[in-house]
Amino acid sequence: MSEPEDNILTTIRKTIPPVNSEGWKFIAIFAAVTGIAGLFSSVLFWVGVVLTLWCAYFFRDPVRCVPARAGLILSPADGLVHKIVTMVPPGELGMGQGERTRISIFLNVFDVHVNRVPLGGKVVATHYRPGAFFNASLDKASEENERQYISVTTEDNVTIGFVQIAGLVARRILCNLENGQVVKTGERFGLIRFGSRVDVYLPVGVEPLVMVGQRAVGGETILADMASSEPARTGTLI
Repeated sequence: MSEPEDNILTTIRKTIPPVNSEGWKFIAIFAAVTGIAGLFSSVLFWVGVVLTLWCAYFFRDPVRCVPARAGLILSPADGLVHKIVTMVPPGELGMGQGERTRISIFLNVFDVHVNRVPLGGKVVATHYRPGAFFNASLDKASEENERQYISVTTEDNVTIGFVQIAGLVARRILCNLENGQVVKTGERFGLIRFGSRVDVYLPVGVEPLVMVGQRAVGGETILADMASSEPARTGTLI
């Protein structure tokens, strides 16, 4: 029979997600500044404590239950499905001139910012482009903000593209993928610090199974199903 202390520790581990390794240096900086501020003001100390806890919360990296069936395209990020439009993908993705459905997911500063691969396969294109830092919810963010392009092709020769886009507050995109790398659906591949957006360009003929205004969970929410003939979903916010 397990001890009560063991049950408490197990509950804490399951309730509080681990922190991504990229976050520890920022947490250390916040904590150090808080300690120094505390030498001069108790108010500044407690403000620093709150900000340090928020920093740890921002860099949380929860475990996700990734659907295993082939053909499912998952959300690469936690956030709000901000827009679903039809357009020609950026040339950096190497997806041709035909129009594709683009799903834009907007992340605020309270969302999990660890990004996950929406569809497994081989990385066939990566391209980083520096840029501005407009609000990520604006249309011009796709063309003018700092961004990282990635394309993945499956064993069935189906290509999907996704783009990490920095936002008004975000100032650093991290992407761990390289050309030729084989990745799994739902695998972690990077993050964007402090507010951002991720665009996903679906394969030709694949309809979205999410709606504008819906909350998406990275690595779990199904954006589309290549094996489905279901039309694009519609709905209302109530």
